[in-house]
Amino acid sequence: MGKFIISLSPHAHGNDTVERNMYGVIIALLPALLVSFYFFGLGSAIVCASSVAACVFFEWAISKYMLKRTPTISDGSAILTGLLLGFNLPSNLPIWIILIGALVAIGIGKMTFGGLGCNPFNPALVGRCFLLVSFPAQMTSWPVVGQWGSYVDAATGATPLSIMKVAIKTGDASVLEQLPSSLNLLLGNVTEGGAGTIGEICALALLIGLVYMLWKKIITWHIPVSIIATVFVLCGLLHLANPIYANPFAAILSGGLMLGAIFMATDYVTSPMTHKGQLIYGVGIGLLTVVIRNWGSYPEGMSFAILIMNAFTPLINAYVKPKRFGEVTKK
Repeated sequence: MGKFIISLSPHAHGNDTVERNMYGVIIALLPALLVSFYFFGLGSAIVCASSVAACVFFEWAISKYMLKRTPTISDGSAILTGLLLGFNLPSNLPIWIILIGALVAIGIGKMTFGGLGCNPFNPALVGRCFLLVSFPAQMTSWPVVGQWGSYVDAATGATPLSIMKVAIKTGDASVLEQLPSSLNLLLGNVTEGGAGTIGEICALALLIGLVYMLWKKIITWHIPVSIIATVFVLCGLLHLANPIYANPFAAILSGGLMLGAIFMATDYVTSPMTHKGQLIYGVGIGLLTVVIRNWGSYPEGMSFAILIMNAFTPLINAYVKPKRFGEVTKK
């Protein structure tokens, strides 16, 4: 019998690279970015450009002068973090607050733990939640869409999630009549009241990005579908039990649920490795989002839900371990 020779790993090569996946996600975000320019105009451009530039600069500076290593800003991860952070901000946020958020996202959320691949929490959400806690007034002043030439002085109004919150607090289901139709929420046609953050304005644009990433096999369906399905089912049951809770279509199309489910929760580093683990992770995010939205202090719960489940990812990976190559399943 001849010798069985095994060469050093890796044993298989593919065309997947960090750069390919990062820029693939950036391409998937372009429809939502273009839609945000249409609805928010100058404000969206200023916030997104400032966020991206600040994240790239802080990663370069921290890598070069503090960690004393070659900067890796060309891999696209800093650009993606900046774009996602910008998508989670109001379009009238002052630049100095954006710079603080970018520093926290890159410096604390990413580089403190060693950089890309080592961070336990989504960096963009770390920055967003820090700003939400530190500057609640500025972070919850939502501009009305269509003010293309305005920025800091844009008129603000109540978002669909704020309307849902009022209905729950007052116990008055008639308040929900102020909500835009599901079609308008899908298309981003929210002409009255505040529209929320830059990236959540149009659910259809985000779904186009999801289709692109599934087509390019950048992500799988398990996390986004499990999140959206969980929120839909739970909100449907609540709506049937008491009409003060919004219908499930309004719930999944409002706020940052689509943005979080498609682009934030699917982060490779902070999400589980196995498909079964991803389903558990997604259901947990959906459950926490519904709980925080309906009974928490904030109208939106997506960011906090993702960060909480990021913390559970190592535990999920330990519980749902992938099958070893060549392992025989015990009967």
